Amino acid sequence: MAIRRFMQAVSCLALSAGGGAAMAQEQAATSTQGLEEIVVTAQRVAQNLQDVPIAVSAFSAAQLRDARIESVRDLAQYTPGLTSSEVNPGEPNFAIRGIGTEGINSNAGGDASVVMFVDGVYIGRGGGSNLNLYDLERVEVLRGPQGTLFGKNVVGGAISLVSRKPDFTETFVGGSVTYGNYDRLELLGRFNYALSDVAAVSGAFTTIDRDGYTRNATTGNRVDDENLWGGRLSVRLAPGDGVDILLSGDYTKQDTLGQPRDNVCNAALDGGIHCAGVDPDPRVVNAVDDGFLRREVGGVSATVTLDSPMGEITSITAWRKADYSHRDAFFSNPINPPAQIESINENIETSEQFSQELRLAFKTLENRLSGVVGLYFLTENVERNEILEQSFPVPASQGVGSFPQDVDSDSFALFGQASLAVTDRLTLTVGARMTWESKRAHLQGILVEGPGLPPPLSVPYDVRARESWRAFTPRFAVDYHVSDNVMIYASAARGFKSGGFQGTAGTGGSAATPYDPEFAWNYEAGFKSRFLDNRVQLNVAAFHTDYTDLQVSQLVPLCCVVIGNAATAKIDGVEAEFVAQLFEGFRIDASYSWLDAEFSSFADGATADYTGNRLPRAPKHQIGLAGQYEVPVTDSVNLFGRVGWSYRSKIFFEASNTPLEIQKSYGMLDGRLAVRSADDRWEVAVWGMNLTDKLVKNHIVAFAPYAQQLNTYQPPRTYGVTVSFQF
Repeated sequence: MAIRRFMQAVSCLALSAGGGAAMAQEQAATSTQGLEEIVVTAQRVAQNLQDVPIAVSAFSAAQLRDARIESVRDLAQYTPGLTSSEVNPGEPNFAIRGIGTEGINSNAGGDASVVMFVDGVYIGRGGGSNLNLYDLERVEVLRGPQGTLFGKNVVGGAISLVSRKPDFTETFVGGSVTYGNYDRLELLGRFNYALSDVAAVSGAFTTIDRDGYTRNATTGNRVDDENLWGGRLSVRLAPGDGVDILLSGDYTKQDTLGQPRDNVCNAALDGGIHCAGVDPDPRVVNAVDDGFLRREVGGVSATVTLDSPMGEITSITAWRKADYSHRDAFFSNPINPPAQIESINENIETSEQFSQELRLAFKTLENRLSGVVGLYFLTENVERNEILEQSFPVPASQGVGSFPQDVDSDSFALFGQASLAVTDRLTLTVGARMTWESKRAHLQGILVEGPGLPPPLSVPYDVRARESWRAFTPRFAVDYHVSDNVMIYASAARGFKSGGFQGTAGTGGSAATPYDPEFAWNYEAGFKSRFLDNRVQLNVAAFHTDYTDLQVSQLVPLCCVVIGNAATAKIDGVEAEFVAQLFEGFRIDASYSWLDAEFSSFADGATADYTGNRLPRAPKHQIGLAGQYEVPVTDSVNLFGRVGWSYRSKIFFEASNTPLEIQKSYGMLDGRLAVRSADDRWEVAVWGMNLTDKLVKNHIVAFAPYAQQLNTYQPPRTYGVTVSFQF
């Protein structure tokens, strides 16, 4: 009913917009300055963003630079429906429209709900997906299930990074140097070398070094610092007409001190347990161990495209590996004896994957019928060991437990989508994907050291298990161009996320019992439009999503995170994106999302019944607003300024919706001022992020019996100077 009413409203608006756009074009001045065309590959082929009947946010390289977007967390400030939090920098939690599974990264047999793709390559594990955004052509965020063309684990959506590719026509060297507070030093180098008309090589490297935002008063060290370097190299060949070969490799290494949690107690409790001696400054912690984070992430890929009589054939072959280890003083702060509790968590993980995608993009019937068909294969191995050092007042619960996990996964899929232009303005689209998956797990619970059995270990175990699943994920869509610049569309699409196994189970029986995939049907309607001689763009989407077998992570106090098919959920929302370039050099970007995301039922056997509660990391309101202006000061020098503001209403970090797990609503202010050459060859910029120094929780673990929070935080106010050049 809500979608039908929205479609009626959309039709009226679109018809009005079509007439208004036509009048505006007739009355427009002779100037052709306006918004550039944005090309995306949201349907696995290059298309104008305004012609794609999918809710997509796209950011060009220039937008990423001008807004200083360097991570998915930065991207989320200006993308409707997207949130980004993290247990630590190696275990991100991305959520789109309220869908994103907390705690899945601690589980070798689990998967995320929002997946990152790099140049079309699926990035599976969290330790390998939290990549820095540098040397990119663009970023695309696809909102809602993308099960037909992108496959598994895109039940919430997909984040697609498109790297800058070698160019046959130019040779250059460029880079940037940044210095900021917390002794931040960034170096970025880029190059392109045209070897000939049919061969080119390009690459980039980056290094970031800064002090930590947090001080550990126990050790005297600054923690959550950053020490990262990486690079990528690409070779492109065009040995014949209609043949394009791209060979790419990338590598990132990170080695930093960990991120101990700030300990907040809301009230003194009976039994003498309260947080005495904890520093009131949230960026000062009192942990017995600094911890550490180490990551090595890399991969190689070969993308071959070939024009054939049938259409364009694309093959993407890729191998990726991520080594990740993290030690965290998870629960370690002064608490009055004799009730002192110390819990230290150490994770060691290696993940390796190989994938092969082969697809054909075709056009026939005088280009009225077009589409994509293909097949996909992924094999992945994840070896993880989670070590828990538990020091409790009760000797029976004190000790060290180890939970080795070795999981092999295989996924195979056949997919296709076709669009038929019934008329010059009306297009019908239908697609489907059939996926077969299997997982084989070797799971252990080992008592390393006593005197007792540390939670969650109830009894040592060594078990093997396997499970297989199938998923059918169709898509249906219709779009109609009311005018050359206004399109309305409606779609229904299904997505799914893989099933898995518990990572830190208490018993062998629990470890060997799989949880099932989750599924979602998304019903969406919207319009995409441009007005005023291509100077104003307004895209709006409304949606209703039905989730079944929703995988929910629940924290059992002094035990573990339990994942199971605990719930169904219903989500309604509206998203709008607005861009205006009313006169040369001046641009406004705005976005808004409204989200009503609730659990509609909770299964028997869950730790509690949270029916009616709000989904975690699902803000009801989300706003992004930015204005920028570039003006010439001489014939060769321009002045550029940008101010951005984002707002997010309160979110919960857990299905219980306990007051202990709330991040209250907040606004974030960023800014950038630059002097640059008119030909974009050099730039000197000053910038600031989180200028009002908001304290924003990045992750919360709550222990309700102790009225206690363990928090990590997003960065405080940061600022600096960046000098960029290219020659």
